[in-house]
Amino acid sequence: MEAGPVRHPDPDPARQNGALQRQAPLEELQQALVEHLKARGFLRTARVEAAFRAVPRHLFLPGVPLEEVYRDQVVPLKVVDGVCISSSSQPAIMAIMLEQLGLEPGQRVLEIGAASGYNAALMAHIVGESGSVVTVDIDEDLVAGARAHLEAAGYGQVRVICGDGAQGYPPAAPYDRIILTVASGDIAAPWYEQLKPNGRLLLPLVVRDAQFSVALEWQGDHLESVSVRCCAFMMLRGPFAEAGGIFALGPGPEASPALQLRLTNYQPIDGAALYRTLTGPWYDLPSGILSNLHEIHYAFNSWLSQHEPAACSLVAQREDPALAGLPWLFKITGLETRVTVGIVADNQIALLALPPGWRQASSSGQSNPAACEIMVRCFGGAEYLARRLLALLRAWDRAGRPAGWFLFPGDERLHLRIYPHQVPCPEKPAAGRLILARRWSHLVIERQA
Repeated sequence: MEAGPVRHPDPDPARQNGALQRQAPLEELQQALVEHLKARGFLRTARVEAAFRAVPRHLFLPGVPLEEVYRDQVVPLKVVDGVCISSSSQPAIMAIMLEQLGLEPGQRVLEIGAASGYNAALMAHIVGESGSVVTVDIDEDLVAGARAHLEAAGYGQVRVICGDGAQGYPPAAPYDRIILTVASGDIAAPWYEQLKPNGRLLLPLVVRDAQFSVALEWQGDHLESVSVRCCAFMMLRGPFAEAGGIFALGPGPEASPALQLRLTNYQPIDGAALYRTLTGPWYDLPSGILSNLHEIHYAFNSWLSQHEPAACSLVAQREDPALAGLPWLFKITGLETRVTVGIVADNQIALLALPPGWRQASSSGQSNPAACEIMVRCFGGAEYLARRLLALLRAWDRAGRPAGWFLFPGDERLHLRIYPHQVPCPEKPAAGRLILARRWSHLVIERQA
């Protein structure tokens, strides 16, 4: 029998009628959202559809207007330093991931990233009274909120734990299913250890500038993908986040989430030292390469990841006067996020940049060519890195400006194999195969025909 909201009859008929009148619009909004998800093909199985029909999202988002609650959109929950660090995910991606997860009644589930508790309730509905759900979040206030929301919705059996999700939750292990609702660039050792031999791990996996919702199952000594979909999630927080090559940079140990360094392959980084380098003296080297930014982002950026182990992206999550002088190439439409690419080594960095005044001419409506000369910015005295990046840019140009393949997957077209760090990776780079080194794993990514 599946678990559902606990409702107690009200003996007062007048109150009953009033409650029904208020409930009708809510029911209509909720069911309309479900029909929308079903019509777009996000809901494919009866179990997942039934969960969305039964669990009222508004109980997990108190204070949010009902029209927004039941719209297919993300709802921010917590903002720190101008950056949203927790949200209630868009229902569409929640449906996609629950379908990928393949839950069945009676299963034991670990969720990393409790947020509002809504996703945990959906899973609790599916696994029923014979199953169990544990959800973990790093912030006490989010844990308290999720616990209260789950109680209000009748899913108080879900265990809500405050802790570092990278550690999993050993007391309830092993798990049939482990799901992350935050993005990670690596797989923590406890997730390997707490997953049953026939279990499934689902996480938004970061490959520098791209994220993929990957469902993985054991194949001997490694995990192999059974489903891959494109996605976009907020990053896992806590010390383990750096193991996947995502570092928060700032002037001191309390680095701001506003500025992130994202690596193709893991290497240790001193965030404070690199921040000082980025905010110190610099000069630009001309490349002689004319290109538009679309080509740099979708071709050179991908090519760089496949040819340079030290490739990186620098990302500003919001506008900040202290970061305004950095050489941003791209701005994500509708967001304050700014991005540029380059290489990093020995806590030194070189980044691609635009010619002086090119951005201002473009934004002021003056005549501006679609292409411009791409510059390479050298920070501090590490010109050797700038020269290396310059040589890579010119090599890409001589090769005919090929585009990398792995940033452009169709759904289900990528195949991944992930080897824990204690298992030597037996595979070698090859045409159509990308191997990335993380701190705790090796990622092998191939594109299927």
